[in-house]
Amino acid sequence: MINIRQKTRTRVLDFIIYILLATLGILWVLPICYLLYTAFRVTPSTGIINTLIPENLQLGFGNFTRLFRDTMFAVWLKNTLIVSFSSCAITTAFVLMVSYALSRLRFRLRKSIMNVLLVLGMFPGFMSMIAVYFILKAMGLTNSLVALILVYSGSAALSYYICKGFFDTIPRAMEEAAILEGASQPTVFLKVVLPLAKPVIVYTVLTSFIAPWCDFIFVNTIISEREKYTVSLGLYKLINAEKSGFNENFTVFCAGATIVGAIIVTLFMSMQNYYVEGVTSGAVKG
Repeated sequence: MINIRQKTRTRVLDFIIYILLATLGILWVLPICYLLYTAFRVTPSTGIINTLIPENLQLGFGNFTRLFRDTMFAVWLKNTLIVSFSSCAITTAFVLMVSYALSRLRFRLRKSIMNVLLVLGMFPGFMSMIAVYFILKAMGLTNSLVALILVYSGSAALSYYICKGFFDTIPRAMEEAAILEGASQPTVFLKVVLPLAKPVIVYTVLTSFIAPWCDFIFVNTIISEREKYTVSLGLYKLINAEKSGFNENFTVFCAGATIVGAIIVTLFMSMQNYYVEGVTSGAVKG
């Protein structure tokens, strides 16, 4: 009787959990479905849909055509790709080098430096937004993509802990064997360590790419010229235009958001296995 009661309780509990997870999943998927439908819908009105179930379901690519024809979305997308790829390359290089140095080298104040970097990394970046703006203004770098690249890659070393944890799991014997064969330390790092660190490299690339891709705060502070907008700032200005207003460009905004989201989803799905392996492996050892 006890086993039967326990099994019944377990089944009821599992059923409740599944219902809860299904409800959360539906609530998570609904905004995405709404975004996709609004982006592809064909209707005389371009404003917000007030009904959950549309009366006449007509889909097309008119909003995407209008997005590229009537706005500077192609320019904004190009700017975003330039900033994202550039800052991603710089950030990845910095993080890998700093993480490897902290993992393998033993020097004075090493623990103190690691603790300071870890504490600084806990503070939100926008707290330094005003100071960063005035520094860039004094250097004459405002309204430039170079300024965005510097901002996004300037704090790269603060994200060292995941990569360092991964490098700690790599046996030192492999590096020592390469050194005995006459390899220099840079050669060991480039030809022995990095090929083994592919998962954490993919993790670093993805995290350093998505930050400038989705950022709005720093772009809105630093950039004021329309030709230098990124997609996040450009789409925001599109639906807040004084002449057209929110309702006039909402479907076009959803079309742009769909493109932006599709790129990120494709990138993550193609590298999902390496991303998970990089996170779990880097969290094994501190």
